Amino acid sequence: MRIVPSRKVLLLVGLLGCNVMFAAPDPPPPIPPPPGFPIDGWITFVVFLSLVFGLYKIYRIKKASN
Repeated sequence: MRIVPSRKVLLLVGLLGCNVMFAAPDPPPPIPPPPGFPIDGWITFVVFLSLVFGLYKIYRIKKASN
């Protein structure tokens, strides 16, 4: 028994095979950020302040439940 490909199958394979020709070009390189205020300047202070505030809220909630 001989397998005979139909025209639809050949057309489908031909159309899927030429997708490489129509691929998009490489994207442009990323733009460097503008100079400005660094966000990590006060990060230690912000972390410490958030820990103190969190402990204060926990203490207040526990005191109110007693």
